[in-house]
Amino acid sequence: METPVREPTFLILTALAGEALHGYGLINEVARLSAGRVSLRPGTLYGALDRLVDAGLVSVEREEVVDGRLRRYYRLTEHGGDLLAEETERMRRNVEAATARLSRRGVPRLSGGTA
Repeated sequence: METPVREPTFLILTALAGEALHGYGLINEVARLSAGRVSLRPGTLYGALDRLVDAGLVSVEREEVVDGRLRRYYRLTEHGGDLLAEETERMRRNVEAATARLSRRGVPRLSGGTA
C-alpha cells in the first residue's frame, strides 16, 4: 500500500491501533474519530478491510457467532502499525510546514491545539 493513504483507510487503521474491532465497531469508531465527517457504509468498509488484509496491514483476529450471524474481529498487524506511524509522521510534517508558512503571513494559529 502506498502513502499517502486515503482518509477512510487512515481512520480504519487508527481505529484498529487501539484494539481489535468488528465491522459495526469500526464504523462507529471511524465516525467518532472523524467527528462524524466520515461515515462508512458496510460494503465500503468490508471492501477496504479485504484490501487491507490482502496487503498484510490488517488481519482477522477471531470470529464468533452472535445472534446467528458471524462477527469477525480485525486487528492491526505490525506492518499496518508501521504504515500508520509513517503516515502519521508524514502528515505531522505537512501540518508543521503549513503552520510555519501561515504564521509568516500573520495568520493566527487555530485554537484547540494541533491538527
